Amino acid sequence: MGALSHLRIVEIGSAAAASYCARLFADFGAAVHKIEPPQGDPLRRTAPLTPKGQSAWFAFLNFNKSSVALDAGSAARLTELIENCDILIDGRAVDAADCPVLDLAALKQRHPGLIHVDVSWFGPDGPYAKFEATDSTIRALTGLVKLVGPVEGPPAHAPDFQTGIFAGLWGFIAAASSVLGRMQDGHGRTSALSIFESSIAVTEYIMFESFTRGDIMRRIGVNRFWPTFPVGIYETKQGWLGVTTVTPAQWRAFCEMLELYDLRDDATLFMGVDRLQRMEEIESKFIPKLKQRTAQEWFAEGLKRKIPIVPVPDIGDLIGDAEKNSRGAIVPIAIGDETGFTAGSMQRLTGTPPRRGGAVPAIGEGQRATSRSSDVAVRAPAIEPGDLKRLPLEGVRVIDFSMGWAGPICTRTLADLGADVIKIEATQYPDWWRGVDRRPAYVLEQMYEKSVRYCIMNRNKRGITLDLTRPQGLQLAKRLLADADLVVDNYSVEVLPKLGLGYEVLSELNPRIVMMSMSAFGAGSIHRDCRAYGSTLEQGSGLPSVVGDANGPPVMSHTAFGDAVGGLNGCAAVLTALIHARLTGKGQFIDLAQIECMMPFAAPWIVAHSIDGKAPVKHGNRHPDFVPHGCFPCAGSDNWIVVAVSGDAMWPKLCRVLGRADWAADETLGSAAGRRSIEGEIEAAIANWSSTRTPDDAMGALQAAGVAAGVARLPIELLKDPHLHARGFIQEIDRAFIGRHPQPSMPFRENGAPFEIRSAPPTLGEHNREILAGMLGLSDVEIDQLAREGIIGTEMLMEEQLVKEKKRAAG
Repeated sequence: MGALSHLRIVEIGSAAAASYCARLFADFGAAVHKIEPPQGDPLRRTAPLTPKGQSAWFAFLNFNKSSVALDAGSAARLTELIENCDILIDGRAVDAADCPVLDLAALKQRHPGLIHVDVSWFGPDGPYAKFEATDSTIRALTGLVKLVGPVEGPPAHAPDFQTGIFAGLWGFIAAASSVLGRMQDGHGRTSALSIFESSIAVTEYIMFESFTRGDIMRRIGVNRFWPTFPVGIYETKQGWLGVTTVTPAQWRAFCEMLELYDLRDDATLFMGVDRLQRMEEIESKFIPKLKQRTAQEWFAEGLKRKIPIVPVPDIGDLIGDAEKNSRGAIVPIAIGDETGFTAGSMQRLTGTPPRRGGAVPAIGEGQRATSRSSDVAVRAPAIEPGDLKRLPLEGVRVIDFSMGWAGPICTRTLADLGADVIKIEATQYPDWWRGVDRRPAYVLEQMYEKSVRYCIMNRNKRGITLDLTRPQGLQLAKRLLADADLVVDNYSVEVLPKLGLGYEVLSELNPRIVMMSMSAFGAGSIHRDCRAYGSTLEQGSGLPSVVGDANGPPVMSHTAFGDAVGGLNGCAAVLTALIHARLTGKGQFIDLAQIECMMPFAAPWIVAHSIDGKAPVKHGNRHPDFVPHGCFPCAGSDNWIVVAVSGDAMWPKLCRVLGRADWAADETLGSAAGRRSIEGEIEAAIANWSSTRTPDDAMGALQAAGVAAGVARLPIELLKDPHLHARGFIQEIDRAFIGRHPQPSMPFRENGAPFEIRSAPPTLGEHNREILAGMLGLSDVEIDQLAREGIIGTEMLMEEQLVKEKKRAAG
């Protein structure tokens, strides 16, 4: 019995986000009924295809579900299924797929505990609400395209599938948090999920780096990204190597490994932003060195030196990886009489593990619907009027040891949903996104309180400082953990256990506690000591091997893709474990490997390659199903728009915009296959039309005609995006040391309203007295003594102070 086996899910419409959301429930045993028309979900025809014509993308999204084939006249049958389910996942706003018409208002009145996740491209209101969209036009609008690719010519964008995974994760978070909320108040929440806003989780970091540094970010070449260098993929003697150097120590170690002592000793190359100014010179020295040894040899050397480098696998390497198979990151899958492999569940709960693989249902194939469970999760208490204003995670307490991006976005999401998140730092080692500079000027001017990127990841939390290396600090942490529901960390796997805060200790202290470790490779991995950033995770995921031009190198699609992905998967994992703990009183350990969380983005090619053995086809900016599809120039310097004809009915609409009635009348061009023969000519016509218009004018004209199009925006431009402001996604808060500044919000609304940012991110140790006195009952005298001894504090230590602390600790 899986952690979610008491839940019944109905999925309607055709949307990758809805399908992935539902599959995450199926992974943990929920009964998922996928409603599709008699001819099947349109996604069943999405490339890449297996040798027998089955969609590898559809297979990844839908194994372990039941298919229920209903025609448009089967409204009564569909209503019955929904009345007997816990969660309705609704993708009709993306593609209705001939779903029977429903009276949802009446249905919800009869079934007040029903949880409803309504997925659409842009949300139900705002300037873009009626826009046509595809995965690529969404990514263009969210700033995920313009910074990728060569300096000259169009930006390069990754193949489809990304937005469905992001929005699917957010949909699961909305639904799973609502399950926890319903256990408290009996209220079935409705979440309206925007696919557009979901993908901003990846770009918000760069958005606010630009906000802080000024509008300086530009496309600087394949596998090159602001704000540091080198972060990219490089050829070796055998294979490709992903390289990331962020800290001065990593840069020095990288130079020493390659025996480039002149670069190591050049004081003008101390910081990554300085190295960006001399990219060609630096690469001309280290690229020849990398070609002297293999990627695996460099990886082994990097492990010794604590450098974040990793071999870049192709799809075959992933499938054959013994560790990924043993951990369940690669699982078997059956599609009719074809068998292969796909990406499994990345939410690695160790007490109630997910299913390992499964079968993809044929149309109409699956278990027969049964009566509703009498489980405690369904028999919720009656709704009180005041309960309707409760946030779904009110009453959940989280102890947050995480730093940087991945862990804090997980706990920030829990805090946004109402959890009481207590962030624990130390004056000796505060969150590294406050800054790692220990020089007097930085510390004395309290620059560590002025980091906007720290602020966007830590709103709605409370913050304290504790020196966990000293007995008093450790005991106070244990007292907090004794009454907590969840503890999260993204340190190296050995840090908390060495401090005496491993899961074995905490579970004895608090049997219902859920603990999640969010390391790069997993607590039990042979690579557990490998240093990694979000870029490292993308480099090692297999995704770069399918991005870019056919004869080009593996291409990264973001500077730190893996951080946000790891954080959202972590949030999904802990919500699953908290539901189980709420039902049973039993906590468990979650061993999340962030590199595995990136693998779903390569999943369609994993399925296809595991069956046919063929190398994946790289299409560049073209598309295997949509013709035309690409990134086209607009008036002005480096202005671009992504245009996609996502269906044959859209083709004549584009023809009218281009003034080509002859193309619209040509029956041979009525299908994508027919248009493929003159694809270059069509692309030239679009470029000729778009190059005389501003990006926004071009998008407006195309969308008015019903053609999918999205401006290739820079991340900083999202701060002024009219749709995001109209929907309350961009909110302003006031915080000490910074003043008023913008913050991104949640990508879904609950019952029509955006989630408010309730409190500013904590300053260092801001809530020491509130928590130590109010929760643990310490007196003012005891708290003052802790401050005098440096166990708590509100000011970051300078380097010389830290050295003294280390000497004191050494005795």
